[in-house]
Amino acid sequence: MDLDPMEQAEQIEQAGHHHPEHHAARPTPLSSIVAVTIALLATFMGICKVKTDNFALEMQRALTKENDAWSYYQARHIREDVAHSTADQLRLTATTVASGEAFLKTAAAYEQTAKKQAKEKDQLQEEAKKQEERYQGLLERKDQFDLCEAALTVAIAMLAVTTLTQAVWLYGLALLPALFGIVMGLAGLLGWGVRPEVLIKFLGA
Repeated sequence: MDLDPMEQAEQIEQAGHHHPEHHAARPTPLSSIVAVTIALLATFMGICKVKTDNFALEMQRALTKENDAWSYYQARHIREDVAHSTADQLRLTATTVASGEAFLKTAAAYEQTAKKQAKEKDQLQEEAKKQEERYQGLLERKDQFDLCEAALTVAIAMLAVTTLTQAVWLYGLALLPALFGIVMGLAGLLGWGVRPEVLIKFLGA
């Protein structure tokens, strides 16, 4: 039985609406939210990564300056000891020779050298301690950035699974490490004294 052309067209159109190809997967509201969240977290993590690299360079410089200061400190300390020993020997010699005043004057000059070395030694010690404190401060902030990166990596992985499963509860669960990572990142950027020692020791950060 021949069908009317209009009826054929209508049947084809209806069949087309029910064909799987016409039902391409569209992003759900949850998928859109997850995508935006991942983009924001990745951007924030990128900013923290740049700061982490900068802190690593500053830590290396501080450590180098600290080692140099301690090396010069040891050199000054040796020079001070040598000057003291030489002055003592000259004073002892002055008591056994007729022209002892010349030896005493030379001994006094060595004592001045020893005092100068002692002063410079103390300054180098202060500089070394200053660089050590600076290194420790930078290390604490770098630990915060490391925790930030670890937490945000976990959060992004959970959000990726959320996209596949469309589980709202998993999205909420992923926000926990995300929030922790953001707090740690802000602590590193702004110098907050937030430092979970137990977690840092556990992770070896």
